[in-house]
This record gives sequence, C-alpha cells and structure tokens, in this order.
Amino acid sequence: MQKELTFYLIRHGRTVWNDQGLMQGSGNSHLTEEGVKGAILTGKALAGVPFIAAYSSCLQRTIDTANHILGTRNIPLFQHNGLNEQGFGSWEGQDINLIRELNEFKTMLEDPANYKAETNGGETWEQVAERAMKAIHDIATIHNHGNILIVSHGHTIRLLMALFNGATWQNHRETGRSESMRNTSINIVRYIQNENDIKFIIEKINDVAHLS
Repeated sequence: MQKELTFYLIRHGRTVWNDQGLMQGSGNSHLTEEGVKGAILTGKALAGVPFIAAYSSCLQRTIDTANHILGTRNIPLFQHNGLNEQGFGSWEGQDINLIRELNEFKTMLEDPANYKAETNGGETWEQVAERAMKAIHDIATIHNHGNILIVSHGHTIRLLMALFNGATWQNHRETGRSESMRNTSINIVRYIQNENDIKFIIEKINDVAHLS
C-alpha cells in the first residue's frame, strides 16, 4: 500500500529569549506578542488545509504556537520529543554574543561532523538527526494519507529539511544545503512511501509571505 502525506513544518513563534539573544535549546521562554501574531497569521494562511493531525515538540513554545495556528479547529495535537530543539547544555540561557567566539560554538555552526558537544554537554548533530527523523517516521507509521501540521524548532527543522533534500547531518550546514529558519515560516514536504522506498519532495522552504 502506498502512503502519501504532506507535512507542514513550522518553526515556533518568536520568544522572549529570541528577543534577548539568549540560547534556547531545551530551555523555554514564552512567545512574545510578535510570536503570537505570527502564529495566528500562519493559522490564517493554512486555514484551508484540512489537517488530519498536528504534532509539536514537548516544549511549551511549540505547543502554544500550534494551538494559535489551530485556533478553534477540532484537530488533535500530539507531542513528540523527537521534534524538540537541539540541546545546548550549559550554553542554554546564555547570551549568544558571549559564546559566539568559542571554538566549539563555531564548530557546531560550521562543521557538524566534528561537533562533539563536549564542553557544553549538549546534543550532537548526529543525535538530533537520528531522533528527528525517527519522529517523522513514527508519525508516518500512524497515518496513511493527508496533511500533518508539525511545529518544531530552528535547528531541528533546518536539519530535517536538508535531510529531506538529500543532504547528510555532516554536511547540512554547507552553503546551499540549508538555510536558517524564520519564526513561523512555512515549509511543505510531501512524503511518499511505497513497497520499495520513501521519497521526500520539497514544495516550499522558509516561506514567510503570510507574515507581511
């Protein structure tokens, strides 16, 4: 039996820590007024999409964003920790400008294959890739056809979109392979599974036209 799903992957709305320039990761901060507005506008842009289910990470900023997108629609919302943001360990809550010059921080952004997360005790890119792709396959195991809303995070969605497009976790930060995800941007991916293989077809990346 062939499965065909369409995933709508949305980064959460802007948060207090985003505004303050603090590393977020597994930590959490509330949506700002702008973040709530972005989620509501995303909901309006997707009002005509008949979602059969919605999934978010286990972090409150994505749950809140998903609820604002869904509004009063009767669509079940589930959480999956595979959709959580990359864990940054001891960097979380710190001013990004204070850690930007650290060698390990530069390695995380520029050389994923050699980022070991040793000094901060966070997650490696390999760990994020493994659990995020597992989340996608777990969702696809439950549903056969239809549209699925997925609300996740900047690093996680950027990595997933690159993997869907044929990159690896090792090279996904190379120029042209991925791009930084805007808050409440819309990414659309078709998932087609038959007996022999699984295909991901990218239809939209990092679209923020609905926010203007």
